[in-house]
Amino acid sequence: MVDWNLAVATATRLVRPGPEVSRDEARAVVAELRRHAKASEGHVRGFTRLGTDDAHDTPVLVVDRPGWVRANVAGFREILKPLLDKMQERRGSTPGGTVLGAVGGKVTGVELGMLLSFLSSRVLGQYETFAPASRDLPAGGPPDSPTGGGRLLLVAPNIVHVERELDVEPHDFRLWVCLHEETHRTQFTAVPWLRDHLEGEIQSFLAETDVDPMTVLERIREAAQSLVGGRPEAEEGDGGRSFVELVQTPAQREILGRLTAVMSLLEGHADFVMDGVGPDVVPTVSEIREKFQQRRARGASRLDIALRKLLGLDAKLRQYRDGERFVRAVVDEVGMDGFNRVWTSPNTLPTKAEIAKPADWVARVHGRPES
Repeated sequence: MVDWNLAVATATRLVRPGPEVSRDEARAVVAELRRHAKASEGHVRGFTRLGTDDAHDTPVLVVDRPGWVRANVAGFREILKPLLDKMQERRGSTPGGTVLGAVGGKVTGVELGMLLSFLSSRVLGQYETFAPASRDLPAGGPPDSPTGGGRLLLVAPNIVHVERELDVEPHDFRLWVCLHEETHRTQFTAVPWLRDHLEGEIQSFLAETDVDPMTVLERIREAAQSLVGGRPEAEEGDGGRSFVELVQTPAQREILGRLTAVMSLLEGHADFVMDGVGPDVVPTVSEIREKFQQRRARGASRLDIALRKLLGLDAKLRQYRDGERFVRAVVDEVGMDGFNRVWTSPNTLPTKAEIAKPADWVARVHGRPES
């Protein structure tokens, strides 16, 4: 169904070259990012009051853009396997299914590679938890361990590119990025059930995918009509949805609402921690934050803005803002220890509505009336 090797080859061929640096400069950047990642552990743990010894065993991998692509292809391959197996079985029972599958797999591989090449120059770091351990992707433990077999990825050329584009102090910016990504590593290593919960939600989302091509085409047709205003009964607010959202089933939208709330929490928490720790260890944090927010908001080009809308990446930008606002409001109301009750179980995670109204989460989890 997907030619994964072709996806990697396509992305690697199309990926933009990184900034020009000498070999010595590259080595220095890698070494500094490793030092900052290590130092960030103590800063993040002290501020969040979360911690586990498993974090020490979780590898920090400083990668280039093709390395990021390979890690994400490995993760996609693992998380999508149940859905692709189901689609392969469905296709294999139709006349000519094998031939169509071989051709379709290459087409999909090229398309995925093109998408990853676009994204590979935009990601500064990532906590990757779904890909199985391999020589290129060592993990902190077996997949059923509390770490979930995860690893922290720092994309060195992208970090250097952005620090130059923003014209900020490089050493401060690198530590600032590491604080954000280390928060994600702490979230997953200190909350053992988080990885399995996310994987379960993703698998539930994928299980709702209709593998009938005609049904998918009909949904795409309806989505296209709604985007151009051709469907009179279009739901209110459809104009604000991405094309990806519009081709989902109602059940998928419900699951996506829960996933959006979790991702808003994780991203907002990381931004909150980054800003909370920053003033003590990053002298130029105010300048970095202001310039980085401006960069997030404006996008790189008209094409970049169009692709962000198509892929739903604008929603991710909202997650940072809405999630950070939720975390800040809850910490202001009940303190850090009170906020940390969010990590007790899936039942204490905020809903999408609670992300927008933090007082509702406080009332539900802490039993306090809304102020």
